[in-house]
Amino acid sequence: MTRTIVESKTKTAVIGFDEPFCVIGERINPTGRKKLAAELEAGDFSTVEADAIAQAAAGATVLDINAGVVYNSNPNPNETEPPLMTKIIELVQGLVDLPLCIDSSVPAALEAGLQACEGRPLLNSVTGEEDRLEYVLPLVKKYNVPVVAISNDDTGISEDPDVRFEVARKIVQRAADFGIPAHDIVVDPLVMPVGAMGTAGLQVFTLVRRLRDELGVNTTCGASNISFGLPNRHGINNAFLPMAMAAGMTSAIMNPIALPVKQAEIEAKKAEVAATGLVLPADMDDETFCQLFGLGSTKPRAGKEMEAIMAANFLTNNDPHGGNWIKFNKAPPKPGEVARTGGRAGSRSRSRRA
Repeated sequence: MTRTIVESKTKTAVIGFDEPFCVIGERINPTGRKKLAAELEAGDFSTVEADAIAQAAAGATVLDINAGVVYNSNPNPNETEPPLMTKIIELVQGLVDLPLCIDSSVPAALEAGLQACEGRPLLNSVTGEEDRLEYVLPLVKKYNVPVVAISNDDTGISEDPDVRFEVARKIVQRAADFGIPAHDIVVDPLVMPVGAMGTAGLQVFTLVRRLRDELGVNTTCGASNISFGLPNRHGINNAFLPMAMAAGMTSAIMNPIALPVKQAEIEAKKAEVAATGLVLPADMDDETFCQLFGLGSTKPRAGKEMEAIMAANFLTNNDPHGGNWIKFNKAPPKPGEVARTGGRAGSRSRSRRA
């Protein structure tokens, strides 16, 4: 069986067909996050710290590190991104012991990340574009690390799944020329939004099976792409992930946490409750209120996608005897209580690392 090994200084993650699904936490990425981008330019890493800890607590297997900030003071990422990548990696490694995925389109940032990482990180990414192959594959060989291979080339992203498969085959073959084995290639077949292309899900499932059976490689994807632009994205993601796993997908780059309920939502709900004439206890805190009225939580916790993945691991016998599923569904002890040592404690829970 194909196994891709990713390591931190103290922990090993194995991506494989007969292994639990590998969740690559995507939160440490300033793309589309203006607040985080501004913080990073100002040298404020508090959100990075919080995201690293929350994703680890929610059950992420690997953490993706992306330092792609375009500074207002210096718009040249070739100058700003490498030192920022180094800083973030060193910071995250001091907080959590998970393996890392170095994510950048800037070649110098990839190498800076490789130099800063302890263990054996996953490199994200190489494409079928000639200049990218010629730069990234020697890095993969030099540092002996696995790499994400994205199925697009100089012609762009094809809507034809057969073309995307051939791009993946090309990358695997070119990697072999550098002495890089197929088990160190994790192919991203590219998930299209199902709202724009009704066959997007079927395409991915078919592609993943071919990549597993014909090339013998592990696979990954940007999981939330499937639901882009649609209502109730979590509902679609929750269905997509177990189906992709059943087709043979072995990892995904995704958000493992459910974000805290915003204070504005809590206040709006309290006003709605008060309008009905219902009087709540004066000492009820916001967390209890959220739990009581189904708003979620005021704290980061494992998201519904993680619940779907954990259940799918159990159903595919990648969670022997359901031990991880049971741990996942244990409620955390309330303040002042001693943690229980056995049995299930209900479904409203904060995730624990299996």
